Amino acid sequence: MADDALETWHRLVRSQDSSGLDTLLAEDAVFHSPVVHTPQRGRKLAAWYLGAAFQVFFNPTFRYVREIVGPSDAMLEFETEIDGVLVNGVDLIKWNDAGQIVEFKVMLRPLKAINVIHQRMAAMLQSSQPAR
Repeated sequence: MADDALETWHRLVRSQDSSGLDTLLAEDAVFHSPVVHTPQRGRKLAAWYLGAAFQVFFNPTFRYVREIVGPSDAMLEFETEIDGVLVNGVDLIKWNDAGQIVEFKVMLRPLKAINVIHQRMAAMLQSSQPAR
């Protein structure tokens, strides 16, 4: 299942199309944001946050630079530039036997990057509402 879940994720990232998140995320998926204190629980909230992240992170400079894959999880290190700031981060992804993501955690560095992402994600999330 790892290849299916990761290949689907990579395809969504390459196409910058968040519409496939509803299928890829498990109903009980949990999203951990680097700038929101509490975990966001459930497919709808996880898809909402990840959909906003698609718009903030995925520009022509975005690229994964390292990937470590286990039987049911992966660590994907990425780099992107936003507002002249180099953002370095890690996506920690865990999936179930059905190949659906059950947990998605994003960690970022350096502090300047966290601040830029916080501002951009806040603006993006305030301009939309989670799917019902």
